[in-house]
Formats: sequence, structure tokens, C-alpha cells
Amino acid sequence: MARDIYSLRNIGIIAHIDAGKTTVTERMLYVSGAKHRAGGVDQGTTETDDDPEEQERGITIYSACVTFRWKNSIINLLDTPGHVDFTAEVERCLRVLDGAVVVFSGREGVEAQSETVWRQADKYEVPRIVFINKLDREGADFYRVLDEIGPRLNAQPIALQIPVGMGPAHLADPFRGVIDLVEQRLYRFSSEDDGKQLLEEVVPDELQEDMRNWRELMLESLYSISNELLELALEEQPIPIELIRKAIREGCINRVIQPVLCGSALHGMGVQPLLDAVSHYLPSPMDRPPVHGIDPKKPERELTRHPTGDDPFCALVFKILPAKTGDLYWIRVYSGVLNSNSRVYVPNRDTKENIAQLWQIHATKKERQGQVQSLECGDIACAIGPRTAITGDTFCDTREMIQLPSIQFAQAVLSMAIEPENATERKKLAEVLEMLKRQDPTFHAVENQESGQTLISGMGELHLDVIKHRLTRDFNLNVKFYKPRVNYRETIGQKVKVEGQCNRQIGATQMFARVQLLMEPLEDRAAPPIVLDRFFGEGALPDELKAAVLEELRGRAQGGGLIGSFPLTGLRVSLIGGEMREVGSDVVAFRIAANDGFDEALKSGEPVLLEPVMRLDIVTPDDYMGEIVGDLQQRRAIIESTEARGIMTGIIAFAPLKELFGYSSAIRSLSQGRAACSMEPHGYQPAPEQDAEGFAF
Repeated sequence: MARDIYSLRNIGIIAHIDAGKTTVTERMLYVSGAKHRAGGVDQGTTETDDDPEEQERGITIYSACVTFRWKNSIINLLDTPGHVDFTAEVERCLRVLDGAVVVFSGREGVEAQSETVWRQADKYEVPRIVFINKLDREGADFYRVLDEIGPRLNAQPIALQIPVGMGPAHLADPFRGVIDLVEQRLYRFSSEDDGKQLLEEVVPDELQEDMRNWRELMLESLYSISNELLELALEEQPIPIELIRKAIREGCINRVIQPVLCGSALHGMGVQPLLDAVSHYLPSPMDRPPVHGIDPKKPERELTRHPTGDDPFCALVFKILPAKTGDLYWIRVYSGVLNSNSRVYVPNRDTKENIAQLWQIHATKKERQGQVQSLECGDIACAIGPRTAITGDTFCDTREMIQLPSIQFAQAVLSMAIEPENATERKKLAEVLEMLKRQDPTFHAVENQESGQTLISGMGELHLDVIKHRLTRDFNLNVKFYKPRVNYRETIGQKVKVEGQCNRQIGATQMFARVQLLMEPLEDRAAPPIVLDRFFGEGALPDELKAAVLEELRGRAQGGGLIGSFPLTGLRVSLIGGEMREVGSDVVAFRIAANDGFDEALKSGEPVLLEPVMRLDIVTPDDYMGEIVGDLQQRRAIIESTEARGIMTGIIAFAPLKELFGYSSAIRSLSQGRAACSMEPHGYQPAPEQDAEGFAF
């Protein structure tokens, strides 16, 4: 697997659903020669969407990795989902990537999930380039989408290309090519071989003025990056293309600009220049900062690993695919070398694991490109052999240990009860659910021993629907499914100061303990509970007793509340006082007092039931605005804004998840199939009183 690390590009394709990510990936494989024929999403013949659920629904559900060469570069490309229910796939990929291509539809522009993935890329400081796709569609407008990117995403887009025409072939001025502002050339794409052949021409006279104006805008944006470029411009000297590319690359890697290209991936238009841009402007592993972690034996000590073979080995597990022959651990190597038939240390589990085999990844678990003997820094590949590691864990050298930051995933918002038909199915179901939990960190399953039902939780209706199909079709399980339910939370409505005590006669011993607690609601209702020790100075309890009280409080804070035993969130509990006696004041007594005080605080703090709220981004023709807004109001939605988006109108609203079951079907009915909606978790708000009354207090 020897290669020049400077030629390596670890990139991801990210976008809103149906912007064309998988088609872009497929065309990249085709024009690079990695495939002899381009597949189609609608036909279910793409390389990366090889799961039956993906092929049936025509969407990407699972991230997939492909490796191919483009000229002098080796590209590891991760194709990611666009639907919000599968945002964890985007999260885990961005955590390990060096760069990204963000795809926007030339017709729909910046959409809800576009903003989500852009924020995720900001979170991991991933440099990115932009591809405005589908310029051959009715209503496509490159310049409108370009204008949206800056204000809506807090970005600095710089056009490196402009389109020649826009829209389908039957229009008077259809999309038929792109003008490259760096090269000052016109690129057309042969329709005879699906755009594989790039036709380079001189820019016609009638387009020269447009090209000069846009090129000047591009150069003006680069003057603040390159003094050398500015000096040549002031002296009115010719500016070499390589100097322009150097400035664009520097600005892109430092995330002060985002180069923008355009085309139509479905018809193979603009894909070769996009691949050139990936090679020219996105970083290699050597261009990224070193990774930081901690010494697992001394957590206060920070460690650093550089992307070289000389530094000790470390890698991050970012995805696990269960398999009968051994789970496939997708890893990103950040430093050093990993050999097959070796051992690694997993600091998160405090254990050592065997690495039996190493494979290059191609698509998903159903196909592997080839076995290799070692991996170098920068590689993204698959390891077989580990047994206990999970997504987000670190693999490192057994002597030079480091623990990298893990991956944080969103909490599940929707649950559904399932019940096996018999004892045999119960055992099989438990095994399958454990496997699915290893594969998907946002999927949870808990069995209720009393009812015999299992509660499965996920990120939305589509997520749970895919899980249902997998259980019945892929694993042939005979189980019953029950109506999805909302994952409520509980908190308190006001600050309270309470006293908890233990005053019991046990045999000849009088047990005694008294604690004072302060319980306060947090501004962020979705934040996990916080337990603090604020009992200092004179009269403070011995460390052993104080530790017992705090441990008991933390355990209670992680449990359920009073309304319906839902998880507690958005509150802070502080130990502020206590009293003990020389006899009878032991650890058990103070644990009882802590429990008593916690119960009293919940009762006195005016318990509040919290319901999850979703952020909706709706795009609709004006003709259906009235019906959609009226329907939203009936669903207790708050409309934040409406805005024109080309020929469509966008609506941003917030609505309780409980009111949104089946909304995707409802909005299609209201708009004759012409409106679209995406939603993502936004937070929690107090639920109506009648909802709280429905649960046992």
C-alpha cells in the first residue's frame, strides 16, 4: 500500500437529501476509470448504494467508502446519507475526513440538511469545496444558489467556474458547459460517452466579458490571501495559473474560502474539473493539524500525534459493520504503521485487541477490494479481529498509548415497542439487536422484563422503518410492532432547597443522617443533569460520607423522574449542607438521606414533562402556502420565517414531534406531491398539561 502521503485525499460527499451526492460519486468512479459503466440511483445500480433498502427507496442510508486514482492523486471517498434520520453517518465520516465536497441542487439551493452538514463540517474544521449540481433542471439558477451560500451558511464562497446556459435542453439557453475562470477556458462534455470525454475550447467572444468580470471577482477575493498575487495585480503583470491555484489551496485549507464549481453529474458534466479541484485544493493528511489526545494513564497529560510513520501508531474506529466471519472495523490511521497479525491497545476499554486482517474498503461489507499487510498514516481501511471495541474508540501502540477524542452522536427522539412471538425468536431478536446497536450508535434497544416487550429507539420514522424492514426481511424475525412513541424528558420548574434525612432504628443502633440539597432548573432543558459538591468549610462531612451522597445523587439524576419515569434533563443538584452524629451516621444512612432529599426536591420543584421539538424546513409552491400553514397551526407549530427561494417559498417552523407522525405523507397530500419537508431535532419544551396527566404521577 506504498504511496506518497501528499497525493492522498480523504474526502466525503455531503449534502441535503436528493442533491445528487451518490450520482456525483458514481460519475467520479466512471470518469476516473474505476468503473466501465456509470450506474443510476433510480435503477439501483450505483456502486455505493448496494443495500436493498437503499435501492428500493432511492436514497443513501449507510455511508460507503470507495478508493480510486485521479491523475496523480489517490482518493478515499466516503459517500454519506442526506436524510436527517441518518445524520450519524455524516457525523462519523466528517470526524475522520481531511476535506469534503458539499453538493447543492441548482434548483432547490441551500436546504435544511445542507445547513446541518455544513455545521457538522464546521464542528470538525473540515475544509470544503462546493459543487452546484443539476444545472440542467427546470428552474436551476447557479447565481441564486451562490448568493444563498454566504449568508445562510456564514461562508465565503468563491466561484471558480460559471455555467454556460442553465436549464434543460428544450429551453432557448440550456446548460451546455462551464467556463473555468482559472484556466480561462470553456469546457464542454461529450454526450456520446456520458461525459467521460472533456472537450476544451476557447471562450467565445460573446462570453468574454462575463468571464472577465467573474474572474476579477475571484482574484479580488484572493488578494487578501496572497501578497504575491496582489503585487502582480498592482503592477498589472500577468498572473500565473499556478500562483492562483496556490492561493486558492491556501485559502481553502485554512477555511477562509470555499471554491465553487458547477455542473450536472447525471449527464457527466463538470465532474472532471471537480476531481481536478479535489486534487488541487483539498488537503492531504500532511496539510492537516496533528491530532491531540490524552494519556489514558494520566488523563491530565495531553499528547500529540503527527501524520508520519515515525510517530507511534494511533487510529480511530469510526464505523463497525457486523459480519459472520468477524466484525469489520473501519478505521482512520492518524500516525505510525499498523501491521496485520499484530496487537493494539484500546484505551477506552482498557484492553488489547488482535488485528488479524487488514482490508481496503470498497463500498460496504458486501465487497472488499483487497487484503493488505499494513496500513500507513492517512489510510482509511478495514480491520478484522477486534471483539470489544465500539465506534469512537482509539486503537494505539501497546507501549506508546494515547486516547483520541471520541465521536458524539445525537440522542434518539422516537421509540417503538416490538415483541417476539416466542422464546426462540426472543433469543434471536436479542442477538440481532445487539448487532444493530454495534453498527448504529443512534439506535437503542432495551427489553422490559415485565411486559416482554423491547423498546427500540431511533432518530425518526424513516430510521425506525428501515430497522423494521431489516428485522423482518434481512433476519427473518417473527415479531410484532407497536405504534411509535415520543421520548419525553422530565425536569423541574423552579429552584428549591430541601432537606433529606435518615432517622431509623435498626436493632440497637439509631441510624442518623441529614443533607441539604439545592435543585435548580438549567436554561438548556436538554442538557444532562449536573451534580455538584458545594459543601465546604466548617461542618463539612468526611470525604467518605460526602462521596457516598454524591454517588447516590448522580445515580438518581441518571434515572427517571416522577411524572412517567422519563429521563431527567436540564437540572442541577448541589450538596450544600449536612449533619452527622458520632454513632449511627454511616455510608448507608447518608445514601438513604440523599435519596429522601432527591425525591423531596423533585416533588417541591414542580415537575415538568418535556416533549421533543423538531425544526421543519418546508419548500412549497406559493399555491399551497395557505393549506400548509393552516395544517402547521393545527399541529401546534410556531412559524419562524417564510422566504422566497427562486420559484418556491421556504417555511421554517418548530413543532412538537408528537404532532408530526405521518407528516411527510400529509404534506404530499396537501400539495399534490409538489412540496417537500425535512426535519431535525431542535430541543425540548414543556408538554401540554393533558399529556402529563396521562402518565402516573
